[in-house]
Amino acid sequence: MRSLSLAAAALITLGGFTPAHAADPVPTPKRGLFLTVSGAENTWIRGVLLHCAPEPSGAHPQAAKACEAIAQAGGDFAALPDDPHACTKEFDPVTATVTGSYEGRAIDWRKTYPNACAMDVDTGYVFRF
Repeated sequence: MRSLSLAAAALITLGGFTPAHAADPVPTPKRGLFLTVSGAENTWIRGVLLHCAPEPSGAHPQAAKACEAIAQAGGDFAALPDDPHACTKEFDPVTATVTGSYEGRAIDWRKTYPNACAMDVDTGYVFRF
């Protein structure tokens, strides 16, 4: 019992003590965009992390082209430049989502397309991963 009292007293005494490492700033995580594409009823899902600043990077296979398209749209995913090409009228819904931040603004966007080709036409390089 005496050892518990001594330990408690030591903790109380050290309560105002701040170790030197606690004053070190915590590194800010690199902000970016998490892009996902999922099949109907989430039967499958894939996603990548995309960073556009200070330069395009991340796991996106075409990060530079994707960041260029996002910049052209001013960060508005509903306004991404189209890439018109022919698609079948197959109904196999896919949902594209984006969460994260772009140029200091929070982004939370989601849209369901009738098929992957329709998504590709509407979003160009952004969801080509």
